[in-house]
Amino acid sequence: MRIVAKKILRSFWEKHPDCEQQLTTWYRETSKSEWVHPKDIKKEYPAASILNGNRVVFNIKGNNYRLVVKINYDYQMVWIRFIGAHSEYDKIDANTI
Repeated sequence: MRIVAKKILRSFWEKHPDCEQQLTTWYRETSKSEWVHPKDIKKEYPAASILNGNRVVFNIKGNNYRLVVKINYDYQMVWIRFIGAHSEYDKIDANTI
């Protein structure tokens, strides 16, 4: 998978260094993945939430943070749509962000 906007992750972990390791691990693992269907994600990340519009929510650092991505399976692309604390996530609509 090709991940668009790593800079968003980097900026976030600079402000929240407690999640740097988890985000870099997620980035590395996702970059090596070849997901073609949401069930492929669930195999690697059972706690991930599959949403409408090819969006997926990943729990980061024991669910302290949430990462929302949009995936184009045909082109093997992942766009980072949101990263934030769980309380910030509660204020957005992950299906439309």
